[in-house]
Amino acid sequence: MPTQQDILINWSPQETRVAIVEHGAVQELHVERTLERGLVGNVYLGKVARVLPGMQSAFIDIGLERAAFLHVADVWHPPQEGETISAARGASALIPIEKQVFEGQALMVQVIKDPIGTKGARLSTQISIAGRLLVFLPQDDHIGVSQKIPLAQREALRAQLLALAGNQGGGFILRTNGEDAAESELAEDIRYLRKAWARIKDASVRLPPKTLLHQDLNLMQRVLRDLVSDGTQTIRVDSREQFEALKTFGAEFMPAAVEKLQHYKGERPIFDLYSIDEEIAKALARRVELKSGGYLIVDQTEALTTVDVNTGGFVGARNFDDTIFKTNLEAAQAIARQLRLRNLGGIIIVDFIDMVREDHRDAVLGEFRKQLGRDRVKTSAGSFSQLGLVEMTRKRTRESLAHMLCEPCPVCEGKGIVKTARSVTYDIFREILREARQFNPREFRVVASPKVIELFLDEESQHLASLSEFIGKPVSLQSEAAMAQEQYDIVLL
Repeated sequence: MPTQQDILINWSPQETRVAIVEHGAVQELHVERTLERGLVGNVYLGKVARVLPGMQSAFIDIGLERAAFLHVADVWHPPQEGETISAARGASALIPIEKQVFEGQALMVQVIKDPIGTKGARLSTQISIAGRLLVFLPQDDHIGVSQKIPLAQREALRAQLLALAGNQGGGFILRTNGEDAAESELAEDIRYLRKAWARIKDASVRLPPKTLLHQDLNLMQRVLRDLVSDGTQTIRVDSREQFEALKTFGAEFMPAAVEKLQHYKGERPIFDLYSIDEEIAKALARRVELKSGGYLIVDQTEALTTVDVNTGGFVGARNFDDTIFKTNLEAAQAIARQLRLRNLGGIIIVDFIDMVREDHRDAVLGEFRKQLGRDRVKTSAGSFSQLGLVEMTRKRTRESLAHMLCEPCPVCEGKGIVKTARSVTYDIFREILREARQFNPREFRVVASPKVIELFLDEESQHLASLSEFIGKPVSLQSEAAMAQEQYDIVLL
C-alpha cells in the first residue's frame, strides 16, 4: 500500500517551495527561485535577423534583450536511412548556413546554452522535450536508452520503448531514472510528451515570430507530473492565482491529479502547519538530535557524505547493548529521512555505533533498507564492512538543499574552523620578526580583531614587550571590530 502523503506548495513571486509530508513529518523539500531559472530547454519561434557566412552562423531574434546565436553545426537535418545521428549532424555542418536559413525567416529553435555576459543564448533547430522518464525527439524516429544504464538491460528496454511508442512518429530516449519504471509510467510519459509537442506545433502556426512556444515545467507543474502518486491525499497551494493556473495545466496533462488540488486559505502561513521552516533550519545543521537523546553528525564533502551515529545522553535501556541497538534503530529511520530532506546524493558512508550481536546488526540493516525503500530516488545499501561501516549510494537528481540555500563561509572559507586567537597572535609575532629584518620603520602597528588584541593586552603582554625590546621598535595595537579572527594587518609607521 502506498505511503499516505500531503504536498504543500508555498508560492511567492521570487520563490516557490514545496514540502512533501508523510505521517505528519516533512520528508522532502524542493525549492525553485525565479531569478535562477535558466532558458535552456525553452522553445521559441524565432526570426532570422542576420546570416554571417564568414562565421557559418546566424543571429536569431527570439524576443530577448540580445539576439541569440545559431551555428551551422546546430541546424538539424533528420538522419537518412541507415545514417547515425552524429553522421547527420556532420552532414548538416557541410552545407553552408546561407543555403539553410535566410534573413526574415521564421524558425523554430530551442535554447541549448543560457546567455552569458555579453553573449546571447545559443540555439539549436533540433527540438527535444524532456519528460520525467523520457526525452521526446519529435523530428526523429530514433529510440535510444541512456548510456548510464547497464549494457545488459538496454536492448530489452529499447524493445519495450519501441512497442510503447508505436508508429505515431517521433523518437524517444529513456532517461537513467526510467530504468526501473513500470510500463504504465512510461506510457503516461509518452502521452504527456506527445500532447506537449502538439501544443507547440499549434502555437508555432498561430503565433507571430519572437514568441515563446514552450518552457520547461516550473516546480509546481513538475509536482503534478513527478511527485503525485496513488498515496497523495492533497496538494495544497497558498496562492489563488497559482492554484487556478495549476488546475488548468492539470486538466490538460494530468487530470487524475486535479481532484487532489486545494486552495489553502488559512490565516497561518502554510509552512507553519508542520513547522517546515524549523525543519529547513535543522536540515542545514551539522548535528541532528534523535528523540532518544542520541544524535547524528552529517558532513557533506566534495567526494562523499558521512553520517556518524552517537548515543549522546541516551541511557534508557536495561544494558549497554540495548542502548546501542535502540539508538541505531532510531538512527536508521532518521538517516533515511535526512537523505531525502537534504537531497544528498552520491556515495554515503554511515558509521553506526558498533554492535556486538549479529541479530542486532541484521535488524538495524533491515530497518535501514526498509526506510530507504520509501525513497523515490534510487538507493543501494551494502552490508556492514569489516570496520563496521555501511556504504551506500543515492542517485544525484539535483543540487543538495545546503548547496541550493547556502554558500561557503567567507570567514573560514568553507573549512568550518578558524585559528584560535592565540594561534593568530603567534602568527603576528613571527610576521613582525620577518618585517623587522627587512625594514626599519619608526614603529609597528598591529591591526586585528578585538579578541586577538585583548590577548595581546592580557596573557601575551609580556611576550609582546619582549619582542619590542628584541627588535628595538615600539609595537602599538589597534582593535578593528570588522575584522575576522584570522585577519590582521601590520602597518609600518
